[in-house]
Amino acid sequence: MLNLILFGPPGAGKGTQSEKILVKYNLKHISTGDLLRAERNAGTELGNQANEFISKGELVPDAVVIGMVKNFMADNTDAKGFIFDGFPRTIAQAEALDSMLTDFNTEISIVLGLEVNEDELVTRLLLRGQTSGRADDQSEDTIRNRFQEYLNKTLPIQNYYSAKNKYFGVEGIGEIDQIFESLCDHLDKIS
Repeated sequence: MLNLILFGPPGAGKGTQSEKILVKYNLKHISTGDLLRAERNAGTELGNQANEFISKGELVPDAVVIGMVKNFMADNTDAKGFIFDGFPRTIAQAEALDSMLTDFNTEISIVLGLEVNEDELVTRLLLRGQTSGRADDQSEDTIRNRFQEYLNKTLPIQNYYSAKNKYFGVEGIGEIDQIFESLCDHLDKIS
């Protein structure tokens, strides 16, 4: 089973590359945001628990998010593997994910990090903001704050998976297809 975390700051190209990887390797996409919305809409126990926190403006606890990921994996036991999108975002989440994956006798196979400098990210996100209408992509200050949040809270995951020899950085600037080829070079070595 191929379990991939595609990693990188906002605007690095994770969504674009995830779509291409999903098709080539026939993986299932795990987006915690999508799972959260689906569980809430279905009125499941986990969805109701999440609603209690969301209605108070609080973050959904890791245990609830892990439960949703676990349910999705249990519903897709025939999958060839998974791409994790937007999760994990902290070391605690990475540890919880690793622990949960042992229940399925699997583990994270590889973490591929799209490496893009801050100024390039700002340029990309401002451009995306002009076409997407996303408010968080229309202010340079907001974008730079998001990048700092990424550096402070999410980037430590790189060291966590590097220590397990599972993290590989990939240059995230260039032609989309060239970047995809670089990602595939890493994936083909382990699949």
